[in-house]
Amino acid sequence: MKLWKCEVCGYINEGDEAPFVCPKCGASKEKFIELSEEAADKIFEADRTNDIHMEIVNLASALVDLAEEGVELNLDPACVKVFNDTIDEAWVIKQRAKAELAGHVAKDKF
Repeated sequence: MKLWKCEVCGYINEGDEAPFVCPKCGASKEKFIELSEEAADKIFEADRTNDIHMEIVNLASALVDLAEEGVELNLDPACVKVFNDTIDEAWVIKQRAKAELAGHVAKDKF
């Protein structure tokens, strides 16, 4: 299967030919370029790791939500400290995963 990139917005489409219009920005078919096999391979190979990074971001957000609930319950100072530390650590985890995703995009592995 071929990959096509919209030169207007960067949307990547998979198919035997470019779409009639870009699903993201509405640009015409003529605004799409076919990616080389090497460029397409980068995208296909990075697809799963990108999904994993996004899931890590989602899980870290869920940790923040749980820890904030624990802070609100305010059972005892030791628990509150653990919850606040969790919030801080989840932020770091999220930012690391986001930075890695940004690095993938910069290397055309999106």
